[in-house]
Amino acid sequence: MDMNIETLKHTVDYGVIGLLVFMSFIAVWFFIERIFFYKKINITSYKNKKHLDVALTKHLTIIGTIASNSPYIGLLGTVLAIMLTFMTMSNGDIEAAKIMASLALALKATAVGLVVAIISMVFYNILSRYAEVLESLYETEEI
Repeated sequence: MDMNIETLKHTVDYGVIGLLVFMSFIAVWFFIERIFFYKKINITSYKNKKHLDVALTKHLTIIGTIASNSPYIGLLGTVLAIMLTFMTMSNGDIEAAKIMASLALALKATAVGLVVAIISMVFYNILSRYAEVLESLYETEEI
């Protein structure tokens, strides 16, 4: 049973942390893509504000979704790791130092999830403001 618990522990650890790292990569990628797009966009080439809005807000939903869901994914990893720690304890392995180390390591998934969320939310807010400014410039040039 110990082999199964260790396998599950590594799967939970690498699976959740890996997913969070992938999500952060996606957020950074779309942030950089949007910044380059906003720098080179010619707002006067759009026929109406709706077309401009669609172009400016592309990928912002993905960044916002990453920001709002990464803490939950991190929390899921923590809950699963704590469950595995309790399973280890139920097998008679009640060494206090080992249990405390397992519980401390279980919290790293939540910490990574929060870091990804904070960074993604900053990216989302920067890009949303940039899009608002470009839309305002479009409206003032339309008059």
